[in-house]
Amino acid sequence: MSQSDNHPHHEELEEDFGPSKSQIKREMHALQDLGKQMLDLNDEQLASLDISDTLKAAIVESRRINQREARRRHLQYIGKIIRQEDDPEALARAIGAFNAGSEEHTRRHHLAERWRDRMISEGDKVVGEFIDYCPAADVQHLRNLVRNARKEVEKQKNTGQARKLFRALREWIDDAEQ
Repeated sequence: MSQSDNHPHHEELEEDFGPSKSQIKREMHALQDLGKQMLDLNDEQLASLDISDTLKAAIVESRRINQREARRRHLQYIGKIIRQEDDPEALARAIGAFNAGSEEHTRRHHLAERWRDRMISEGDKVVGEFIDYCPAADVQHLRNLVRNARKEVEKQKNTGQARKLFRALREWIDDAEQ
C-alpha cells in the first residue's frame, strides 16, 4: 500500500483556516487608521458620510478624549465599529476625497468652479453640456440656480446665489464620479 493510499481523502482534510492572525491584525490597524482620519473631519463632512449612528457617536466622543492610552483604546473601539459597517472600502474612498490636500478633492473643487463660472457667463448652452456630463443633475433646479446667480452678478450684489450654484454642482459632480 502506498503512502497516498493511507490518506485517500488528503485534499478533503485540508481546511481553509481563513486569514492569519497577522493579517487580521493588519486589517484592524488599517481600520483604526481610517478611524483616526475620521477624527480630522469637520462636522459637515462627518454628517455627509453614510455611517451608522454608533460610529458617529464614537467619533464625536473620541474628540473629547485627551489621555493618550484612553484615546488609543477608543481608536481600537472605532476600528471595531468600522469593521461592522456596510462598506469600509467605500468609507475609506469618501474620507480620501475629503482630505483637503487630496488631489481628487482639489480637482473636483476646481471643476465645479469652472462649471459655475461658465454657466454664469455663458448661460443655457453650458447647462446642457453639464447635463451631458452629469445626467443625474436636476435640470430645472440647475437652470433656476444659474438664473439667480446671473441676476446676482448683473446687479453686482452678493446674495450667495453663486455659492449655492457651486455647492449643487459640486454635489452632482461628486455623485457622478463615484
